[in-house]
Amino acid sequence: MHFLDTGEMTEFKHLKEETCVESEVNISKEQEDQKCAAASQALQHEDTTGGGSTEGQECAEDGSDTVADPKEKEKEMGDSTNHSSVKRPRKSDKSLLFQQLVKLFFGCLAAVTCGMIYAVYLSTYHERKFWFSSRQELEREITFLGGSGLYYYYYKHMLAVPSFERGMQELMHDNRTVSSQTINAVEQLFLYPELVTSFLYRVTGSQDVIEPVYFYIGVVFGLQAVYVTALFVSSWVMSGTWVAGMLAVAWYIINRPDTTKVDYAIPLRDNWALPYFSCQVVALTGFLRNCNSSATEMFCYLLMGASTFTFILMWEYSHYVLFVQGLALFLLDCFDLVQPRKMADIHKVYLCSVVLAYVLQFQNPSLLSSPLLSLLAASTVARYLQHNLKMGSLVARLMKILLHFYLVFTIGMTFSYVVKRIMPVNESDHMLKFLEVKFGLNTTTDFVPNLLLCQEGFQSPSQDFFLRLTQASVLPFYLLVLLVCLLSILQAIYRRLSGEPMKSNLRLEDGRIGEKPEVIYHVFHTLLFGMLAMVFEGMKYLWTPYVCMFTAFGVCSPELWMTVFKWFKLKSVHPVVLALILSTAVPTIIGFSLWREYFPRVISELTELQEFHEPDTVELMNWIKRQAPVTAVFAGSPQLMGAVKLCSGWTVTSLPLYTDINLLRRSENIYQVYAMRPAEDIYKILTSYKASYVIIEETLCAEMSPVKGCRIKDLLDISNGHIMYEKGEMYAFSKYRRFCHEIKMNYSPYVNYFTRVFWNRSYHVYKVNSVISFQY
Repeated sequence: MHFLDTGEMTEFKHLKEETCVESEVNISKEQEDQKCAAASQALQHEDTTGGGSTEGQECAEDGSDTVADPKEKEKEMGDSTNHSSVKRPRKSDKSLLFQQLVKLFFGCLAAVTCGMIYAVYLSTYHERKFWFSSRQELEREITFLGGSGLYYYYYKHMLAVPSFERGMQELMHDNRTVSSQTINAVEQLFLYPELVTSFLYRVTGSQDVIEPVYFYIGVVFGLQAVYVTALFVSSWVMSGTWVAGMLAVAWYIINRPDTTKVDYAIPLRDNWALPYFSCQVVALTGFLRNCNSSATEMFCYLLMGASTFTFILMWEYSHYVLFVQGLALFLLDCFDLVQPRKMADIHKVYLCSVVLAYVLQFQNPSLLSSPLLSLLAASTVARYLQHNLKMGSLVARLMKILLHFYLVFTIGMTFSYVVKRIMPVNESDHMLKFLEVKFGLNTTTDFVPNLLLCQEGFQSPSQDFFLRLTQASVLPFYLLVLLVCLLSILQAIYRRLSGEPMKSNLRLEDGRIGEKPEVIYHVFHTLLFGMLAMVFEGMKYLWTPYVCMFTAFGVCSPELWMTVFKWFKLKSVHPVVLALILSTAVPTIIGFSLWREYFPRVISELTELQEFHEPDTVELMNWIKRQAPVTAVFAGSPQLMGAVKLCSGWTVTSLPLYTDINLLRRSENIYQVYAMRPAEDIYKILTSYKASYVIIEETLCAEMSPVKGCRIKDLLDISNGHIMYEKGEMYAFSKYRRFCHEIKMNYSPYVNYFTRVFWNRSYHVYKVNSVISFQY
């Protein structure tokens, strides 16, 4: 593929020379010099303001090499004089266009094929893992693990109501989910995916064609196909060859445990949102490129706007992700590595997306207090205060950049503080306390921050994570590619701050991979998300896919190899030829090694019959549906309550959400059934939430956690002050025994308040007595 690309470059150069020859028939040498001088002035003006006409840019690009090499200019003028009377045929123009169309067609075909194959693979793997087609509806719903089944309940609800409008109204005023509360489920749970999917299921007439659960799963798997297709296109656009896209998809699938959670929790919000983020990254990559036509740039801009807005609408954490992306773009702008016009356009996309999402999310205050909006406001004000940020000597510009950082930080913090004072956001306090404890700035006995710290996604990644990436060969190559690009970017920053303009028409032989804005963005992108992934394991799902994509681009990019050869001043072999050879040979060797080692494993995953068996949970859900009254309210752990709500539709006391502090406090109170508290206290807590039944889970009551102090009962003992330390060991102490153990003994006073109505090996269900009967 790369040899084809080189041929295209050669033809393009010849075509340019022919155009110059034809134009020089009518233009004298003096007129040509005046035209190039005007183009140089237009280029300087564009570097200062970020504007300039399209014609001026083209002239600057055509004349940049002339200014850099006067001898070459004279040679071209001489050749044009000798051939001025010859008018060459323009067949090469048509052949070049044909080659480009063929390349584009096969690249798009390969991208779409990779996406479709991945979707089929996910569907087959899901069927093998859960035996999905052979299970009853209740057993299928239980396979939605981690509390994610709650979202699927609302999809079922929207299909069960007589009309879409009535279902929408019921979700906006939902008093049948959380006891003693009326919530806007669309706003609180970000249910737009379920609303859109249920609407599509209705209007497409799929009721007679496919079951609702298969339609729902199919949409999610289709989005995952879009995800890998977007990664393919990103790597293809940056490297110039769709071989890089295929290598990126291969690495993504091989490292699937670290790139996606769709295997075990299909309805999670990030499984819906991250495909749109990948489309946004593709559009941003294309938009940042210097050699775009106006039509291509407009297409990328519109796609970026649509995908950014959809991403914010789908996921409660989306504005934090965009904030990190905004920081990467902010660094590009500070070091003058991207046109100011494009940065202004990107800021417009961010602002419009946040405002529209704020309206459709029922004036969600967390969007107005988001760090993304603070960054936009701060950078705009700081730029207004510093008109001459990109002028002056090297030292002066560095000092101005440091001042700019300080201004943006100060103004951003002030803006966030003012917004929170005007529109208080309750959940920010517990998140701030969590971050203080996470980074060792404070300690606390509060249950909520300690519970968040014990969640797998908020812990530091294990060594197994890095071992898996190393075994798949992606991590070693990623570090090499990142090192080369980073050093080249530092060179570009030094040139830019020294007053040297960046070349907008880079050639392969220039060896300046670090001057391409799209490459610079992705370096900052992977660095920032990588730093977060080193602290929070859950961030690996945002970092690892782009590590795969970025690494595939690097090993397949002739520009990267040429940059290395330029540094070493290779002369024994022509560096351009060697760069093209290595950019083809290295990915080919990597691809064959991955095929030999991992393809049999992937096939074995599809052929191996796995077993998912939860008989105790199925028995519990069947009992609830058959025996519990419709008005019953169930209390228990948030994850179990999500399954209860999904399978039965009954009202529950808490939900598996970590963004709402009120629900987290509810969960803390309900969790007291696993603490050392008297029966009277537990009874008062449950009746305050109007609970009719409480479910005791054996796995939590007799929990053995590998993380010290992260068992639910440990967190409760710490919060309740029932912990003693002796010789470095932690002991629990209270005058009351643990409630979940004592209630099983069926003696007073526990039988006075609670009556056991169901039990099996995993669950014990107790009815909360409405009338207390004292037995001794």
